[in-house]
Amino acid sequence: MRPMHTSGGSRRAARVALGALLVVVALAGCSSTKNDSAAPAAPSETTIAAGPLKILVTNDDGVGAAGIDAVVEGLRKLPDTEVTVVAPATNESGTGGKTTSGPLTVTDATTVSGYPAKAVAGYPADTIIWAIDNHGIDFTPDLVVSGINFGQNLGPTTDVSGTVGAARAAAARNIPSLASSQGLGDPPAYPTGVTAVLAWVAAHRAALSSGTIIKPVLLENLNIPTCVTGAPRATVTVPVATNDTGRDYNKVDCTSTATDPTDDIAGFSEGFITVSTLHPITTTGTTKPS
Repeated sequence: MRPMHTSGGSRRAARVALGALLVVVALAGCSSTKNDSAAPAAPSETTIAAGPLKILVTNDDGVGAAGIDAVVEGLRKLPDTEVTVVAPATNESGTGGKTTSGPLTVTDATTVSGYPAKAVAGYPADTIIWAIDNHGIDFTPDLVVSGINFGQNLGPTTDVSGTVGAARAAAARNIPSLASSQGLGDPPAYPTGVTAVLAWVAAHRAALSSGTIIKPVLLENLNIPTCVTGAPRATVTVPVATNDTGRDYNKVDCTSTATDPTDDIAGFSEGFITVSTLHPITTTGTTKPS
């Protein structure tokens, strides 16, 4: 793993004092209002910053999954960025915010591409507990990215997502967090998902790098469709659907001309990349033995 530096008030104050600047080419639709004009393109990598952006990456598909590998490889190519990976040792999909009682077992591991990681024998939320509460890493991340998950996390199912559970655990500790999920497909379009995540980071980097606290703490859920035909239409900011009765989570039409989606299920089904604000909650459930 890359060196782990302490990230405290002095570093954040220094950044503010030095007036850390960021120059990015943001996407017209990234984390913006509804029906923005275009799907994300890769953000510019030109930055002027007082220090590196420290990103902790986790997931619920396990440290050896293709989605986390894809996003780590994308994030680590950003300038002035340090990426640390702490992920579940095995697939823990659908475990929400569950946690493990007692000590956690953690081993050295690598992603598919060989990037150093720590593998936690536990749930996604356990990776945050080990990294932050148990001081498994010796710094406070500027951002936690959870994912990229295999399969969309929309509507009421959001609450049972381990990807979201890890992001919520980080947000509960006042760390800005992004849960990211790639729509089902064969193969899933992870490159499109990586582009969307990098665009999101670009749009928020100035605030993240300066240590600006967003109240309530920034916690968002990003879902990227895998299009059989065409490409994602745009990025829209929509609420999480509260009712999924009679709605098909897997129906995606990237050629749709529908506008103004009412929620994340509608937006995703109409071929949009959806961004939804979530609310931090206390992790629940302690069913995995230590």
